Amino acid sequence: MPVPRRFDRQPPERDPTRINERIRVPEVRLIDETGQQVGIMKTQDALRYAQERDLDLVEVAPEAKPPVCRVLDYSKYKYEQNQKQKAARKHQTQINVREIKFRPKIAQHDYDTKKGHVERFLKARDKVKVTIMFRGREMAHPERGEMILNRLAEDLGELATIEQRPQQDGRNMTMMLAPARVEQTDGASAASAEKAEKRKPPQQKPAGSALPEEINPQQI
Repeated sequence: MPVPRRFDRQPPERDPTRINERIRVPEVRLIDETGQQVGIMKTQDALRYAQERDLDLVEVAPEAKPPVCRVLDYSKYKYEQNQKQKAARKHQTQINVREIKFRPKIAQHDYDTKKGHVERFLKARDKVKVTIMFRGREMAHPERGEMILNRLAEDLGELATIEQRPQQDGRNMTMMLAPARVEQTDGASAASAEKAEKRKPPQQKPAGSALPEEINPQQI
């Protein structure tokens, strides 16, 4: 007979918030649905208070003595909290740091290739750590590495800003480039201005200046 497969079934994560019958303390400090403090009362009375309003009794400060409970719609409260968290995550910008390594005696073709990689990372709104690796006698001429870093920063001046100037770090020299801020183009500015103009309320004509749309010839 085939051996039945074993599944690693973990229990679902339980909400640690105590609500309604899960509140076991004898008395609580109650806050009503409007945010006003009702006072200290027995837990059963507080639960009855919430049930009469078709709401939940939610423990919001379990460390207090007595614990503080609030009357609210817990399902709606959890939904609103989840929506706020999703909105906050949506507005968070994740910054990645990429690294590109150069040699002091890099050939022009290799320089152009690596510069293209740096340009692609910057357009993707990533930061780039540019590293010059020195070996052996190359350590005697750190100015060569600095020249390459400054040249790269100048070539990518429209896409990057220097967040960290070239500095020596043991056998390496590093520089940090960050994406430049994207400024609004003239066309986008004009479009925004046009939208703002459309939002303005229509100007009212001074009293007495209104003209009839049509004139009846018999009135002349």
